[in-house]
Amino acid sequence: MTVADINRELEIARTQGPVRDIIIPPCPELLAELRREVSQGDPDPGVIAQIAGGDVAMAAALLRIANSPLYSRSRPAATVAEAVAMLGVGQTVSILTGFLTRNAIQVNSPLLEHFWESSTRRSLAMAYIARQLYGVDADVAQTCGLFCHVGIPVMMQGVKGYAGTLAEAMARQDRTFTQTENAAHRTDHAVVGAIVAKTWRLPPVIAIAVRLHHDFPALRDTTIPADVRNLVAIAAIAEHLVGMHEGVKEQKEWERHGAECLAYLQINDHEVDSWVDALHPVFESVALV
Repeated sequence: MTVADINRELEIARTQGPVRDIIIPPCPELLAELRREVSQGDPDPGVIAQIAGGDVAMAAALLRIANSPLYSRSRPAATVAEAVAMLGVGQTVSILTGFLTRNAIQVNSPLLEHFWESSTRRSLAMAYIARQLYGVDADVAQTCGLFCHVGIPVMMQGVKGYAGTLAEAMARQDRTFTQTENAAHRTDHAVVGAIVAKTWRLPPVIAIAVRLHHDFPALRDTTIPADVRNLVAIAAIAEHLVGMHEGVKEQKEWERHGAECLAYLQINDHEVDSWVDALHPVFESVALV
């Protein structure tokens, strides 16, 4: 599929297909403000700090994360403006996007008890991997990692019987996660997550990558932009690294497509082993913030 094909598919799914009746949470106003400022191309740190300070809980979260072991700065930030200056605009926007997304999309199921912890680890792993590669935007990768599975809690809230489908999808080994979702509901979390990303006006590359993050033939499809294919491969590797850290049984998807993802990015097993060690303290810090 071309990007135009994918956009048509998402539009049809949203307006005429099974996603039509799913309630897509509206983009939080503060996130919309952030996106507008970032879309100007040269965002003003002062404006970003002002937006962050507009919500007491968000400002407190930003300061807590900026001063956490995750970033291990030599001196703590005392104000939101200092936190933005220390972290940089891109990293600040990624952190605020995560905070606003978690608050906009509530997770109320034992099946998703650690959903946001895992999503945060995936996003940080994607940012880390992106920094090891040439020409990949780490901030875009981080946001993509946060949104890869965001369709799951949205479907949990809006699709009757999805809890049972989710339990089945997590257990089955004879077909993929999205195949189980589609068999039951004629759509899947990749489609729903991409629609959330489009609705929230995230960069188009993120919406397309979220839609394709389980469709590995896309890696061989030159009609798909390289930056999208990069994110698809990075997402699979990040998922594998997070699963290793969290003690999740090796997924069939990685067994089938992991080598292809590594080869696409020209990454070898030795590099992956070094990333496991480098990311361990990062993953451990997530539970503390």
